[in-house]
Amino acid sequence: MTTEQYPKIYLYRRLVQAKLFIDTHYADKIDLNNIADEANFSKFHFIRSFKNIYRKTPHQYLIFVRIEKAMDLLKSGMPVSETCYAVGFESVSSFCGLFKRMTGITPSDYLTRYQKKKAQMASSPLDFIPGCFAEKNGWIKK
Repeated sequence: MTTEQYPKIYLYRRLVQAKLFIDTHYADKIDLNNIADEANFSKFHFIRSFKNIYRKTPHQYLIFVRIEKAMDLLKSGMPVSETCYAVGFESVSSFCGLFKRMTGITPSDYLTRYQKKKAQMASSPLDFIPGCFAEKNGWIKK
C-alpha cells in the first residue's frame, strides 16, 4: 500500500463511521455537529466529503433514513403520529410534508395502501405470484 492511499482509506473509514452513526442514531436528536464530530472533521469539510461519497448531504441522508424507517413502522401498523416521533421528527406536519415529498403520497395514504394490499394478498395470494412460477409448481392449470 502506498502512502498516498492510506490517508484516503482513513478518511473513507471516518466517513463510513459517520454514516453508521446516522444509521444507528437516526431517531435521536442529532445535528450536523454531532455527525461531523463522529468523523472528526470540520462541519464544512465533512459536508463536502460526505456528499462526494454518498451523493447526499448528511442532513439529506438523515432524512432519507428516517423516512425509510418510517415506512417500515407504518407497514407494521404503527399510527402516523407515533411513527413521526419514533423516527426522530418533532412535528407531525413537517414529517408528513417530507414523507409526501419523498414518496409521492402522505403517510396515512401509504399506511392505507399497504393495509389494502396486505388484505388482498391474504384473500387471493395467487394474484401476487407470477403465473409461470405458479404453473410450474402446480398451483394453477394451463
